This record gives sequence, structure tokens and C-alpha cells, in this order.
Amino acid sequence: MKFKKLGDTDLKVSLICLGTMTWGEQNSQEEAFEQMDYAINQGVNFFDTAELYSIPPKEKTFGKTEIIIGNWFKERNNREKVILATKISGPGLPWIRGGGLNYTKENISKAIEESLIRLQTDYIDLYQLHWPERNTNYFGKLGYKHEDKEKEWNSFESILRVLKQFIDQGKIRHIGLSNETAWGLSKFLEISKSYDLPRLVSVQNPYNLLNRAYEVSLAEISIREKSGLLAYSPMAFGVLSGKYRNNQRPKGSRLQLFGDQFPRYVGKMPLLAVEEYFKIAKKHNISLAQLSLAFVNQQPHVTSNIIGATTMKQLKEDVESINVELSSEIINEIDVVHKNNPNPAP
Repeated sequence: MKFKKLGDTDLKVSLICLGTMTWGEQNSQEEAFEQMDYAINQGVNFFDTAELYSIPPKEKTFGKTEIIIGNWFKERNNREKVILATKISGPGLPWIRGGGLNYTKENISKAIEESLIRLQTDYIDLYQLHWPERNTNYFGKLGYKHEDKEKEWNSFESILRVLKQFIDQGKIRHIGLSNETAWGLSKFLEISKSYDLPRLVSVQNPYNLLNRAYEVSLAEISIREKSGLLAYSPMAFGVLSGKYRNNQRPKGSRLQLFGDQFPRYVGKMPLLAVEEYFKIAKKHNISLAQLSLAFVNQQPHVTSNIIGATTMKQLKEDVESINVELSSEIINEIDVVHKNNPNPAP
């Protein structure tokens, strides 16, 4: 396994991070335990979850993934082996604290305390804001459209002051963002510095061969400010495995089960790009999945690559991508495809 520092902290996280969003929906607790056991044995020390999970989000599965992880900690008695990241949900889902302004002091406090209970731990290593409260571009929105009369949202300073209290109490160690923009990250960093408040050490955004939007402006901030990317959806919801080529929908796959809820990866342009990347992988005798993951692993702005799998076969292939090194020739071929069909699935 390879490791990188988490921001400017003293924590070294594995370049491969174990994503957990399928646990409690597509995966049982027994299967999740098997995945965690395998990951730990392969040197993975970084797990990412969220109070929202399982995915797709449903009221009946809210918090289920955290419960499974907590049960594993209790049974294995190995909390100290894992650098654990979780998230507070943003506004909009009515079954989570009423769906209102989620980053008030009351809501942050309630979210942290309840996650700690579900996870059966007394501290969280990395606590993240799952998505912004304000009107901005995330979840597939490539461009920004301003609303003069946007809804009220909590100030960044107030959010940081609440989180500082929990850091001071030892209940969380570090903080990060998710689904954030360049303006949001830079503003948070500015306020942290101006008021001597906790610093954002990471940004968890989508990043894959079909969506390289992070490179446009956030990558520079990540490198210069030591607030690296935790890349989620590196396989573009499994599309970059190649299993959906030729209009296939394997039984039990995410797109077969939930395709109508996640259309961004299966439009005409994304699938055309997948065919070109498949040709590159075949030419160089590696799988499309490992080409896709190795590309993310090699980026200097990436701190960790969050993989998710529903089978052990998938998990093993994903973890083994750490040993795949893409040559400059392969990178150049990838860049030609990207230039001809840039960011088809933002």
C-alpha cells in the first residue's frame, strides 16, 4: 500500500480508501465485514462513510452503514487501526433533522453525537460537510447560476466555530468538505486563517476519467494549500469497469437497480468516452477498471482514492490498482480522449 499525509496533519492515510455506501443496501453486514477485513489486511487504513448512507438515500436506511461499521469495530476491537471519515448531511432531505439548515450549531452537534453512537467510537478522525447549504454547482451541475434571492445559509465562520468546539473536546480530529467549489474551499481556508479556526484538510469530490472538472481550479488549491482531494466515484458508478458497454445492465448492478436515479454516467457522450478508454486499456493489456483507478491514484492533487465494491472480486481488483503505474504514453492517450470529449459526466 502507498500512503499520503492528510492535509497538513500528522495522519498518513492509504492512497486507497474503502468506500462504504453500498453497505446496508446492496451489501449485508456479513459482506461488509468481509470487505473491511480484507482491506485492513491489504494495508488500507482509511474508511469513508456518512450518516446519510446507505445509497440511494432512504429514510429506512439512514445511518445503517455507520451502524455496520460500529458493529465491526466492536466485534474486531480494532478501532485504532482505522482512520475514519464520516459526513454530516446537507439540507434538503426531510427525514434528516427536518430537512432545513443543517449546519446550525444544534444540527451539527446532534449529527456528531448520533454518528459517534452508531459508529461505537468516541472520536471521528475526519468530519466532513457532505454538500454546501448555499446555492452553487454540485451533484452534476458543471456551471454556476447565481440566485439573487437565495435561501439563508449559515456563515462559514459559525460552522468552523462549532466544529472547533468538538475538536477541542476530542470528538473529532480534523475537518473536510465534500461536493465543494473552488470559491467555497478558498473562503473556508481564508476564514480559518483570519480567525485562527480549524483548517480544512481535504475535499471529497467526484473525480474520474469521465469527470475531470476538479482539475480546472480546485486541483491547484489542493496542492498549494495542502487540502487534497479524496476522489469519490473514481469508477463513475461502475461505468468505467466496462460492464455496461453495449447497453448491458448486469443483474444486481447499480445501474440495473438504480439507473433512473443516477443518469449522469450513461448518456451518449460518457459511453462514447468509455469505448475509447476501453481501447486504451486493451491495447496496454490492463483492465479498464485498473486503468481508471490508476489514473486517479497518480494525480498529485489526490490524497486518497475512494473505491467502492459490491463483490470481493471487484474489491480485490480495485485494491490491486495501487500496483499499476501508467506510462507517459498511456497518460497522453488518455488526454487525447479527454480533449475530444471533455467531462462528459460532471
